[in-house]
Amino acid sequence: MMVLAQSRGGALALSGVLGSLGLAIAVAFLVFGMGGRDLGLVALYLFLSGSISMALSLAAIRLGVRSGLGIRHKMAVASATGGVVALANVLVTSLLMFYSEHDLGLLIVLLVFALTISLLLAYMLSAVVTSSMQKLREGALRLAEGDLTTRLEVDSQDEIGDLARVMNTMAVELDSAFRRQQDMEQARKDLIASLSHDLRTPLTSMRAMVEAITDDVVSDRTTLQRYFSNLNREVEHVSALIDDLFEISRLDTGTLELHLEPSSVGDILTGVMDGMEAQANMKALKLRSELEGELGQVVVDPVKIQRVLYNLIQNAIRHTPPDGTIIVKAQDTGGAVQIDVMDTGQGIDQEELGLVFDRLYRGEKSRSREYGGSGLGLAIAKGIVEAHGGNIWVESMVGAGSRFSFSLPR
Repeated sequence: MMVLAQSRGGALALSGVLGSLGLAIAVAFLVFGMGGRDLGLVALYLFLSGSISMALSLAAIRLGVRSGLGIRHKMAVASATGGVVALANVLVTSLLMFYSEHDLGLLIVLLVFALTISLLLAYMLSAVVTSSMQKLREGALRLAEGDLTTRLEVDSQDEIGDLARVMNTMAVELDSAFRRQQDMEQARKDLIASLSHDLRTPLTSMRAMVEAITDDVVSDRTTLQRYFSNLNREVEHVSALIDDLFEISRLDTGTLELHLEPSSVGDILTGVMDGMEAQANMKALKLRSELEGELGQVVVDPVKIQRVLYNLIQNAIRHTPPDGTIIVKAQDTGGAVQIDVMDTGQGIDQEELGLVFDRLYRGEKSRSREYGGSGLGLAIAKGIVEAHGGNIWVESMVGAGSRFSFSLPR
């Protein structure tokens, strides 16, 4: 990389010398009418002088870079080298041109003064640059130490100001990413704690029933049949919790696989309604579907969309009192198909509407975990719908029921 930079610097220097030489010859010929041998000598002298000056300047700059000098000193060395070379060129030319030692001395004094001014200006400019860079360095160190609230003052519109703005943008992104990581870590801890409790409860019950059967505490056929039925229900409960956890894990890691295919909305709805009818009947709930117009087909993963409907309808069954009604309606909204799950349940407080799709949301805190489910169903539904490029939302009023809706793009 250093060799490449040096070769580019040498090519740029040579191009600069040739360009300057061409401009000088054009001025000498067009303005002053110089030509012939004089023009050739001037061109040769300028080429040699410019090449030597540029070579010495590049050597001084590279020496400054390798020596570890600060920017102020590097700029001073480069300025001084250029000034000294210019002074030498003028002196040589002056000795050839001037016959008066007084005029030559005056020119030397003026050149020394100009060199001193250029050094002072270079030092002042470098002071501004190094001050800004020091602020950047301090800000970068604070970011490296973990202070993600660090913001740099942008008081210039040059490259250093652009760099400060980029660092501020980086700090904002890092701070946002760190907060998201903290939130995800806390959510992970809450999820593990909650599911540990949810798994412990059925496992404890299963363990007690198995021990009772093993120790012949129960032996009559009726009690054994009841124990086996309860064991089967608890196994299904644990299996459902594990499935929910696995689904959430795939959503988090972005490994959820969608097997997309053209699917009939009516067929998807019919399959879910048939499977949920028994649960609705157990609570004396009326469950029906409504299809508005010709819905046609949508390109989705039918199994995943059935999972979404299953979660939404099961949530409605849990929170709708006996003799209530649950309606599942599908309609064409133009560029999408919208499906609504409406119930006549207890409704949701307005301050909780923004939380219903969060993990572990169970509605009322007083509800038992068995009644409230794993708290992952709505979060899973949201993840699946969004993976299809759709949207999901809820409208509710306490005492009047809820409407959970999601849309699937055509």
